[in-house]
Amino acid sequence: MKGRAWLVLVGILAALLLVAAGCGGDDDEAADDGAATTEAATTEEAAAEPDQVTLQLKWVTQAQFAGYYAALEEGYYDDENLDVTLKPGGPDITPEQVVASGQAEFGIDWLPALLAARDQGGDLVNIAQVFNKSGMTEVTRADSGIESVEDMRGKKVGVWCCGNENELYAALVKNDIDPQSKDDVTIVNQPFDMNLFLNGDIDAAAAMTYNELAQVLETENPDTGELWSLDDLNVISMEDAGTAMLEDGIFVQGEWIAEEANQEIARRFLKASFKGWAFCRDNQDECLQHVLDSGPTLGEGHQRWQLNEINAITWPNDAGVGVMEEAAFERTADIAKQFEVIKADASSDAYRTDLAEAAVAELEEEDVDVNGADWEKEDVEVTPGGE
Repeated sequence: MKGRAWLVLVGILAALLLVAAGCGGDDDEAADDGAATTEAATTEEAAAEPDQVTLQLKWVTQAQFAGYYAALEEGYYDDENLDVTLKPGGPDITPEQVVASGQAEFGIDWLPALLAARDQGGDLVNIAQVFNKSGMTEVTRADSGIESVEDMRGKKVGVWCCGNENELYAALVKNDIDPQSKDDVTIVNQPFDMNLFLNGDIDAAAAMTYNELAQVLETENPDTGELWSLDDLNVISMEDAGTAMLEDGIFVQGEWIAEEANQEIARRFLKASFKGWAFCRDNQDECLQHVLDSGPTLGEGHQRWQLNEINAITWPNDAGVGVMEEAAFERTADIAKQFEVIKADASSDAYRTDLAEAAVAELEEEDVDVNGADWEKEDVEVTPGGE
């Protein structure tokens, strides 16, 4: 009996050892599983890090870029896992150079300037066209006798440099006026204000409907003692002159956008930006506040006028906000070539629409109005000094 008891005891001890060993194995597996889970969580967290990109604006902080400020402040870029820096421009900043040098992934500029940069060997591609009409004008005094581009012959005509002059130059050439010949016209390199015009130093001045035209209207006319009015001016539109070209498109480096990962980033950037523009169309007061909070140099009254005019050259858009229309591109390219803004024909790979179209399609699925067919321009009161 004693021998049997001993054998039973030995068996029990062996069984206990096997159970203990089994428990130890479970602990090891649990530890391994825990480590794997932690590693997976770390990998997922790293993958969720937002993509950091920079947008080089064409000009200083103002409502011209309201949609991008709205996208930033309303969290639309965050929703697309993007960390976006909006980089203001200025008189000495050429967006094409900034993007080409890799200091920004995205840039804003007029299409003729982009085509001119490509004509000189630049590798840049338009991926979205937000403004579908031109806001470019030349302004003269109502009593000057200058009511059309043809009337500018022999006059002092102001215009900005660095790619901003192309629409005017095309209009002059169309009317047999050589902008390079002082026998035909005296071109004055106009500062980015209206002082030369207001002081009577030039006969005609470049003025965007959304900016410099407002600056004139916000100033006292010494002849009347009241603010300048549209009745005191001739506003010569490049749309009416027949040489309007597309403005404020979004562009990138060709080499950068060739990578699939960057195409995905660009699509998300466009989606958030377009949503910002739709917000500014439907919520002008809230959008205006985002601009004001960003620190523009000109006042609330001026920014309110500007936002209204910017909406007017963005909406409505039958193709969907940001989608380049082939006919509009060809018109701009043909004018640029005909009037020697570019030497060679613009190639079709100067722009692509697939990314903007994909962004628009996603917004439509989210019930965002991407056409703005019912939008109407507001009556905005001009305020002294734009305050």
